[in-house]
Amino acid sequence: MDRGEKLEAYYTKAHPFREGINFLREIALKTEAEEHFKWSIPVYTLNNKNVFGICKFKNHFGVWFFNGVFLKDPKKVLENAQDGKTKGMRHWKFQSLDEVDEKIVLGYMKEALDNQKKGLEIKAEKTKEVEVPELLQSKLDSDSVLKSSFEKFTPYKQKEFCEYIAEAKQEKTKLRRLEKILPMIQDGLGLNDGYR
Repeated sequence: MDRGEKLEAYYTKAHPFREGINFLREIALKTEAEEHFKWSIPVYTLNNKNVFGICKFKNHFGVWFFNGVFLKDPKKVLENAQDGKTKGMRHWKFQSLDEVDEKIVLGYMKEALDNQKKGLEIKAEKTKEVEVPELLQSKLDSDSVLKSSFEKFTPYKQKEFCEYIAEAKQEKTKLRRLEKILPMIQDGLGLNDGYR
């Protein structure tokens, strides 16, 4: 499926917020942003830089602003995407189509594009050396194919696997989690790829 087909499928699939996301798309297409499909959502870019995306969830739909931290936000509608984890991304959530004011949303989108032109963006922090839990390390040491597959992941994705095991309190939970991720590593699937 090419980009255009993926975009059409996203916007036409039956969903409680189909009208809402299509209206946001109409607004987005009035900007100079280029429409793409990344991480299973429509993403709008400027000079190959992600500026905003349109998303739908079970209880809301909205716009992700990749560097929304720089937006003035006069209506005080932007939320941190994930407190404690996300530095720059901000999300504007809607529960119904009636909440979407075209003029105001377009203003936020245009400001985000202007900020991108000015080079206002949060740079990704250098990922620290990944500390591999002993359980996973012993599996990697005993299986060169598995180790090779693990090393193909970005440091960020390696860290997700490691934290997933390390955060478990009980040994049996750690073992269960290890058994879950081993096939994912072998297949080249990141822990959270299904959500991206």
